[in-house]
Amino acid sequence: MLEKEVINFERTAIVGIITQNQSEEKLNEYLDELEFLTFTAGGEVIKRFSQKMERPNPKTFVGTGKIDEINLFVKENNISTLIFDDELSPSQQKNISRIIDCKILDRTNLILDIFAQRAETSYARTQVELAQCQYLLPRLSGLWTHLERQKGGIGMRGPGETEIETDRRIVRDRISLLKDKIKTIDKQMSIQRSNRGAMVRVALVGYTNVGKSTLMNAIGKSDVFVENKLFATLDTTVRKVVIKNLPFLLSDTVGFIRKLPTQLVDSFKSTLDEVREADLLLHVVDISHPDFEDHIESVNQTLLEIKSNDKPTIMVFNKIDAYKHLTIDEDDLITERTRRHYTLEEWKQTWMSNVGEDKALFISATQKQNFEEFREMVYEAVRQIHITRFPYNKFLYPDYKDAIEKEEE
Repeated sequence: MLEKEVINFERTAIVGIITQNQSEEKLNEYLDELEFLTFTAGGEVIKRFSQKMERPNPKTFVGTGKIDEINLFVKENNISTLIFDDELSPSQQKNISRIIDCKILDRTNLILDIFAQRAETSYARTQVELAQCQYLLPRLSGLWTHLERQKGGIGMRGPGETEIETDRRIVRDRISLLKDKIKTIDKQMSIQRSNRGAMVRVALVGYTNVGKSTLMNAIGKSDVFVENKLFATLDTTVRKVVIKNLPFLLSDTVGFIRKLPTQLVDSFKSTLDEVREADLLLHVVDISHPDFEDHIESVNQTLLEIKSNDKPTIMVFNKIDAYKHLTIDEDDLITERTRRHYTLEEWKQTWMSNVGEDKALFISATQKQNFEEFREMVYEAVRQIHITRFPYNKFLYPDYKDAIEKEEE
């Protein structure tokens, strides 16, 4: 008989602040996401802390009264990890660690930890390690206080290298080594890409956990790992897909997220080469998520950073089977109607007037809803790129409806 595996989740608390740039509603959205990130990393959120401030406290991120309240809760409830929603400066992290006796992490550190868990290939592991080293370098000072020469006097003068200087040198050497390794792998991957010939390349892009891998499996008959957690896919997967008789290459890429750390964007830019070199982007959106419009904005911002925002794009609104809108009772005269009250039909009209009818469609990858419509739209877009590249192939790949008629004959 197989023994049931018991997963021990770490007891954690999360902290965020309400500022002029971040309303209470926005903070709750970010904390919901942070809680999901914590669950993905293997933690259970016991309590949320929030405080209204003009700007973060430069010493302890939150105010002194709030830090004492958090410290008391951590001691009384056996909390092992405290996670802050924004990136902490090295001095903030050190000051908080002196007051609160538990692991102190920020959003960046948490995302790096998830990436480290999910990295399967040598390439992904190298990229994650590079991001971790870049994050760690300015934060080494708090780790070696017991070995630093803090006192002067007899025997403490003259040349010599302190432990922290040695460590910084080791980390800097490691960073340059990893950068060289990534350059070598990039060269190999660019040769691989050039060997794929002139086939049309299509890339799936989108926020994390919107169903890109599920869609890849459905359209490409692949077996890409799928899980309802953030950053299930780190390694780029490329598959040859044939719709009717038209072949093209489909790649599944790493998902994006709001407040993505700079060093992560930098170290994963090479993974996004598949996006840069794609001829067509399928921007997958989880329409069942209440903040999906923010997610679209985050993805567009990242595409702008990697200079891929001007590529032909089809907006694929996924998970229509899970979409639920807010309703207002007929006798309710107070509640104002917002975008969260939009029905699926209203969203269709909104987005199809925004981007055009041939640039947006609504599907469910798991239930295969509107899947034939999706295949037709992708076929027509790929065919258009293909016959522009090879005009003599125009008769080889007919219109989608003509291709269906030929099959029926």
